[in-house]
Amino acid sequence: MREKVGHDLLMLVGVTAFVEDDEGRLLMGRRADTGEWALVYGIAEPFEEPALSVRREVKEETGVDCVVSELVSVMAQHEEHVYGNGDRCQFVDIAFACRPDPSGNSEPFVGDDESLAVGWFSPEEPPRPLAQSTVERLGWLRRYRAGDGHAIFELG
Repeated sequence: MREKVGHDLLMLVGVTAFVEDDEGRLLMGRRADTGEWALVYGIAEPFEEPALSVRREVKEETGVDCVVSELVSVMAQHEEHVYGNGDRCQFVDIAFACRPDPSGNSEPFVGDDESLAVGWFSPEEPPRPLAQSTVERLGWLRRYRAGDGHAIFELG
């Protein structure tokens, strides 16, 4: 695609996983690119259902098998992301509440070169440094849980 559009701005579908265990801890990874701790998130592949994308990303990055249980939010990022090679994009992020799959692995391990470490953390005492994108997304989760049980989204 980039061969045709060059570095022009593209809108991409991103997914975020709020994987919460029975103790209320959230699954996070320390990103290799920034050194910051973050929720698991990534980009949906062509023709891939977003809920399957989030399960794939969790498995690839942390080794944890998860079950998607709820749609938390659908939000467009309000800033442009520019990669080191000049590619520009804006993400529409679809965030899901997930839980470990009882018939799968729930012990996290670094699954790829995108993470330096992974683990379960209390949302009240998250690891530091915490990525600003994760701070923002944790706000979405709090807003969702304080709401009426429907996914959150912005209008206007």
